Amino acid sequence: MTEVAVSIPPKRPEESVRWPKRLPPDPATNFAVTRVKQISTLSEGRAWFRAHVQGGHALVFIHGFNNTYEDSVFRLAQIVHDSKMEATPILFTWPSRASLLGYEYDKESTNYSRTALEQSLRLLAQDPNLKDITVLAHSMGTWLAMEALRQMGIRDGHVVSKINNVIFASPDIDIQVFAKQYVEMGAPKPRFTIFVSQDDRALAASSLITGRVARLGGIDPTIEPYRSRLERAGITAIDLTKVKTDDSLHHGKFAQSPEIVQLIGQRLMTGQPLTDSNVTFGEGATAVVGGTVRTLGNVAAAAAAAPATGLDSPSRPPPIDVNDTLTSANDSQPLTQ
Repeated sequence: MTEVAVSIPPKRPEESVRWPKRLPPDPATNFAVTRVKQISTLSEGRAWFRAHVQGGHALVFIHGFNNTYEDSVFRLAQIVHDSKMEATPILFTWPSRASLLGYEYDKESTNYSRTALEQSLRLLAQDPNLKDITVLAHSMGTWLAMEALRQMGIRDGHVVSKINNVIFASPDIDIQVFAKQYVEMGAPKPRFTIFVSQDDRALAASSLITGRVARLGGIDPTIEPYRSRLERAGITAIDLTKVKTDDSLHHGKFAQSPEIVQLIGQRLMTGQPLTDSNVTFGEGATAVVGGTVRTLGNVAAAAAAAPATGLDSPSRPPPIDVNDTLTSANDSQPLTQ
């Protein structure tokens, strides 16, 4: 474990990461690492967390494909700063080759890292100062997160109870594989929110590489069968297709839209539902909330909150066929059917 302190310039375009053009960086104009401290033992790690706990909340961020360590550190710092979240930020890194040609290498690296992520989440949850954990994963990092949570569910019958929220941005996961993983997590499950965009070029390339299989992050959640399947599963899907950012691949919108960054830090992490009139993103979007269509802003959202009793129930439902889908119901149909 390594403690990294990042300085963020006071004046910069919203939701941007300003990379230094030369070394040493100028903190007035660029992101800069101001301190690096190695934490070598578990006891040191626990002491660090006690000293940095914020409201009993923790955010675990898992980066995606083709990301360097530096990319991930600065992106997490930007999200935490711009969202004004009250949480202890923790970056879980895995060995990406950081190359556009390294897709298969990165996928194997996520599989290699899933047990380490599971163990890290378990250790974090054991801290008595911690109330809840939010997992925020991007791109291929969502596969790693889902595998770790699935593995946890297979071992224990459910995910660790302190993991309250799971937020997936541009999830690079086969839709049917995600459905199986979701079922195999057991119950009760954390709240799930996914950010999707039909113009995501990185996911389009991923679909091509994987045999033209649709990726979860590229679906339109307002149409069937996705709309009803997501609603029955209690998964909130927010469509960012209409959101405009400087990202030419349209793959990092979740971190480059001021409204979305605020949504993550101020609402999703605190468990606030998106089923009220306080959700605003700007102009012209449609929201599908529990089957009701209404205008929210420039983001279309298909949202359905899982019943509160389902989140708190200590009992596990009867076993089901993993070929069933997100609904965890015995009469359910495949998500894409």
